[in-house]
Amino acid sequence: MHTYSRRTLLSASLMAAGSGALAACTGTETEADSAPRPGPPARPSTSARPSTSARPRSSARPTAAPAPGSTGHSDRRFVPEGPGGYVNPSDPEVLAVEREREGGAVRRFRLTATQTLLDLGGRTVRSWAYGDSVPGPEVRVTAGDILDLTLANHLPVGTTLHSHGVRLRCDMDGVPDLTQAAIRPGEDFRYRFTVSHPGTYWLHSHLGMQLDRGLYAPLIVDDPRERLSYDKEWVVILDDWVDGVDGSTPDAVLRSLGGGMPGMDMGRTNDSGEDGGRGGAGRHGHASFDGADGPSRILRYSHSRLLGGPGGHVDFPYYLINGRLPHAPSVFRARPGDRIRLRIINAGAETAFRVALGGHRMTVTHTDGYPVEHQSTDALLIGMAERYDVLVTAGDGVFPLVALAEGKEARALALLRTGKGGDAPPASVYPGELDGRLVPAQRLVPHESVAFSVRKPDREIRIMLHGSMKRFDWNFDHRPYSVEQRHPIREDERVRLTLINATNMWHPLHLHGHTFAMTGIDAAGARKDTAAVLPHRKLVVDFYADNPGLWMLHCHNQYHSESGMMTILGYRK
Repeated sequence: MHTYSRRTLLSASLMAAGSGALAACTGTETEADSAPRPGPPARPSTSARPSTSARPRSSARPTAAPAPGSTGHSDRRFVPEGPGGYVNPSDPEVLAVEREREGGAVRRFRLTATQTLLDLGGRTVRSWAYGDSVPGPEVRVTAGDILDLTLANHLPVGTTLHSHGVRLRCDMDGVPDLTQAAIRPGEDFRYRFTVSHPGTYWLHSHLGMQLDRGLYAPLIVDDPRERLSYDKEWVVILDDWVDGVDGSTPDAVLRSLGGGMPGMDMGRTNDSGEDGGRGGAGRHGHASFDGADGPSRILRYSHSRLLGGPGGHVDFPYYLINGRLPHAPSVFRARPGDRIRLRIINAGAETAFRVALGGHRMTVTHTDGYPVEHQSTDALLIGMAERYDVLVTAGDGVFPLVALAEGKEARALALLRTGKGGDAPPASVYPGELDGRLVPAQRLVPHESVAFSVRKPDREIRIMLHGSMKRFDWNFDHRPYSVEQRHPIREDERVRLTLINATNMWHPLHLHGHTFAMTGIDAAGARKDTAAVLPHRKLVVDFYADNPGLWMLHCHNQYHSESGMMTILGYRK
């Protein structure tokens, strides 16, 4: 990933604001706007912001306007199947809220989803990614900007792009068959919306098992009124990896677990002329396109005290930090005494990570993009799709950043190096901080600027989580997902969700288009969009219904969601 100094970020923000406003007002192309359009994936261009090192290659390609034949919200209004009386993704109520966000400068990017070879640090795999690297290129904007991102689909099947955690207009949410039709092979889709809140977010495919390949990238939204003081920034992306290893694919792993809903394959998302390989896969996904299905990846035994039961079901061969294996780790360079902001994103499909930086304590400043009262900790437990921002003051030497695959007896590794000398620790390093103080999300206190008031909800929704490893039939309320489901809510309500886990497995639950407050006895807790509910426990959260449309609520264990653990909250007209 890229490293940034605080000064570089601020100066780049001011420079980009000027050029972005000029391009938006005049309609003329900037130098980066002249990048080639669809066809074979072009050599990636520069990233969104300058780095303290040489400019990296990136396929996040600024662009002026959609090419002829491209699709987007301006010329493709999608109305999903389902009951009447609800606000659809592009209805006037959605557009009215978007106008109220008063977008500023336009930031244009281009991503290309493509089949490619990825170097994970001495091990090359064939997979799908945004460009030719994993994670994909960083997309960076400032709060208040209009993000104008074109996704070019060079895959053999349909795809979409979801901006995870962002409170955005509904028809830009990237959920196939709910907020848009899947982007067909060879086509583009233009995502355009105002990004109103700063924070650490990420982009990923929301179709089938594609997230468990390499289709993800960081989305960083800078705060023009940043309160934190720091010298450098380190974006850290955690992942569990199976695709392309000895013939394995995520779709084949899902089939081996007994998951997926062949009767809901929704073949209309694949207009490539291919039949999706051998057999069915997930709700929108397809079977392996690369031939062999690989060895068994079922994890026969896994237990985590912190997660209250199994850590997961999949025995991933690799665990990565910033796309690198532990024996060839990514290295972040700083000076002793530097104050570093780490933005940690769990992009894994099925793994919670316990994270610690050897020789350092971390100060938690944000979770899921929203500020909290600062708390010191030795380690963090980060579920799939969660994000944490922390501050550390760098020591002198070489230090391991370890992400322990919770309950799976494996780890990912990166290094912090602050001097020229010093030997790197082995890939098996286990810093003592992993067993030290750990601050769970439930104990974080929201910063007063984002805290909810204490009041009774206007509406309460109670949802039960069901399913078992034996049948691999994960669901809500004994019903597998259907695009026609609706849990009705109304605009301006304060809604309380009570999510009761009746299973023996933990589940990270994510709500689209909103952030919620984790409820406490005396006050509303930290603001988040993804939170874990442990086995036979419940999670109670409040949110304000202030973003009309149709919004998914789902487990962010990709193997659970594609087996049916998804539902929809719908705004009534």
